[in-house]
Amino acid sequence: MIARTWRGTVPAGKGSEYLEVVGRTGLLDARDTPGNQGFYIMQRPAGDHDEILAVSLWETEDAIKAFAGDDISRAVFYPEDDGWLTGRDLHADHWEVVGEATLVSTTVQAG
Repeated sequence: MIARTWRGTVPAGKGSEYLEVVGRTGLLDARDTPGNQGFYIMQRPAGDHDEILAVSLWETEDAIKAFAGDDISRAVFYPEDDGWLTGRDLHADHWEVVGEATLVSTTVQAG
């Protein structure tokens, strides 16, 4: 599995609103692309802007090409992004997913 990451910034306090835009654009396109295994988008305040980190999971590089085009290192943007993003990486990074951890809750009962 391959994780594709991208970062951008929006004005402070606007991260949640921008996430709604992503939900209507990139998230839908990624979800509808065969070979996509999921999508996470994160935000955090950082002074005069909010930082956005998108992580999508893919079965193969060919699946990423179906979403992003032949140059998978190029970030994908939508017309709506121009009204929100104050900063953006023009590239996406790719990581081989080599492990997974799941936290399990346990309950201890007195005998």
